[in-house]
Amino acid sequence: MKYQYFISAFGMYINYFLLGMVNIILASNMSSLTTQLDTDATGISYLIAAIGIGRLITYSIAGSLSDKYGRKPLIIVSSIAMVVFLVGIPFSPSYEIAIILALFAGISNSAMDAGTYPALTEMFPKSASSASVMIKGFVSLGATFLPFIILFLSDNNLFYGISFLVPAVIYIVNMIFLFFAIPKTQLEQSKKDDHSQVSQFLTEPEFWKEGLALIIIGFTSTALLTVSQIWLPSYGQEVAGMTASNSVQLLSYYSIGSLISVLLLTILLKKIVKPVTVILLYPIITLIAVIVILSVHIPLVLSITCFFLGFSTAGILQLAISMMTQFFWKKKGTVTGFVSTASSIASVVLPVATGLIAKNGDMAHIFIFDSIVAFIGIIAAAFLYYRYHKLTKPQVRNQHA
Repeated sequence: MKYQYFISAFGMYINYFLLGMVNIILASNMSSLTTQLDTDATGISYLIAAIGIGRLITYSIAGSLSDKYGRKPLIIVSSIAMVVFLVGIPFSPSYEIAIILALFAGISNSAMDAGTYPALTEMFPKSASSASVMIKGFVSLGATFLPFIILFLSDNNLFYGISFLVPAVIYIVNMIFLFFAIPKTQLEQSKKDDHSQVSQFLTEPEFWKEGLALIIIGFTSTALLTVSQIWLPSYGQEVAGMTASNSVQLLSYYSIGSLISVLLLTILLKKIVKPVTVILLYPIITLIAVIVILSVHIPLVLSITCFFLGFSTAGILQLAISMMTQFFWKKKGTVTGFVSTASSIASVVLPVATGLIAKNGDMAHIFIFDSIVAFIGIIAAAFLYYRYHKLTKPQVRNQHA
């Protein structure tokens, strides 16, 4: 059974590798899509926002369905919905149909999260946090790989839609693989895990305390990541006087920091560091990095700081979801939906909010706003840290959460 769990997890990670491609696939094919759909860059940005809206309106429903019908059906449905999006977009005859297809991608994302996170927690109860953080690593790898496909297609004058169809085919193959690989149920294993988790708490965790703190962290972690990915290049150009090409490289340093962080967390979370400690430490590092960005405008310093910014914003959402499922293990899918919904709200609201700030102020105001978000995340994480140590029994405080 343990071997089957590892095989199932591999298939789930492949889904997130492909999701990493999907996350940037519209922006990466913007020129082709604007021509096909008779729109402009703003229209494509609305198309990207539609994916976030699709996630937002279905996360809670997907979480409840995951608890009621199991993890496997949600994971299979997520693959089907994503294939509809990937196959449909390159052949979409109108912008309106493309918007509907983008909603399918958002629905797929929510179903994928609602099925995968609880499944990983149930299959690997002793290393649930490491298993969840690995998702972020595969998403980053997918986002790194897609530009090479697009570059190859462009250099050889091939149809841009192949960059959509390749992941669609892999999704179909992986869906068939997961249909047979994922155990029909993890209910018995889940019940065993639940008993072991209950013994780690002096009293039952309270949703309006620990749960609310984790929901806030789900929002702030995504908000910090979103602001950095959107505005770092513009900040480099306007404030640090960097060229357009050099400012875009800031995102490369950011991504390298993110990948290294995920690799380290995968190792350290098993025996050395508790998730609750990382959730508190990382936003503190983020706040320090943002203060440096606001204070020192030297390109070299900015590049180094972006590395640490990427390092400290990686994996927090995944750890928040993992801890949520451990605190409220009776409704893993439902509580996953709560944190993911908060994350989705951030991904929709932050681009609009920071866009308004940029329109009415300068780049510095955006990162001042970012520092406030980081501070809120620190307050929520400090409260969670306090509550966690109050809830856990003294004899298991040195054990991995």
